[in-house]
Amino acid sequence: MGFGGPVVRLGLALAALALAGCDVTAVTPPPVALVVEAPGAPISAQSAALASHYGEVQAELLAQGLLRSDMGGPDTPFTDTMLAKNFLRIAFYEEYDRSLGGTTRQEAAIPLTRWTIPARVSLRFGSSVPPDVRAVDTQRVASYLQRLARLTGHPVYLSDKNANFTILIADVNERRGAGPTIQGLMPELTPDQLASMTGMDRNTYCQVITQSNPESYTYTGAVAVIPSEHPDLLFMSCVHEELAQALGLPNDSGLARPSIFNDDQEFALLTGQDEMMLKMLYAPELHPGMTEAEARPIVETLAGRLTGGAS
Repeated sequence: MGFGGPVVRLGLALAALALAGCDVTAVTPPPVALVVEAPGAPISAQSAALASHYGEVQAELLAQGLLRSDMGGPDTPFTDTMLAKNFLRIAFYEEYDRSLGGTTRQEAAIPLTRWTIPARVSLRFGSSVPPDVRAVDTQRVASYLQRLARLTGHPVYLSDKNANFTILIADVNERRGAGPTIQGLMPELTPDQLASMTGMDRNTYCQVITQSNPESYTYTGAVAVIPSEHPDLLFMSCVHEELAQALGLPNDSGLARPSIFNDDQEFALLTGQDEMMLKMLYAPELHPGMTEAEARPIVETLAGRLTGGAS
């Protein structure tokens, strides 16, 4: 991931799972934010120092010409062959091997996994986040979810009812105390996985955990943790990458350009190639559980269609 920590994937053996077709029309209800606590908590010295650090990080990356938000341009051309290879590497592998506990960095092959039920997203803010910031963040997340829904054709929206994807936005002290909240949302987390979420160091900018049904290879839930200390662009880079990865693009590739699924931090926000990969991920020609070998000829055809066959 360009900015986040591990995309931890949890397999849940579920007796039954209500499935919805991937070609349904995406519906976007009005923005709703679920709040952990009422605002009003003072900002701690540690949180203020972390906010200063992240401000310096953002300024330094921008000075280097990184954190681009232009979606890519003439200097970042890619062909249908490149798009297909990048998609296969990003959708059919994960950065952290689940068999090693989900926190050890070692790439592992996986079947195609995606949502078939609506992704109902709730925002939970720590009490340190003031009301005006909550309002802005809610609108920005809602707008991005609408974009993801349009690209995938799958329902992805903010909701305060039956949420299955929670985004926790909180400061460093609130994150450390969020163990019971996260554990309540994801009871299957191991102690190490939970600690990785609540104890992120300052070089881990954000994280997302997904859970899936191991029999159907479909997502059933997710939790993302984003520090409230981030300045605007770093915050949105976390939103863009974590939510897109949690839809079924869990890996990174150093060859993917322009893309947020690359550790080089060149792009902060979803690029044109990333949009194509999301369209491919939810294309009806593909289905959950496909292996890379099974999907490759279909992916190559989809890539040619999306790029106009520019090999």
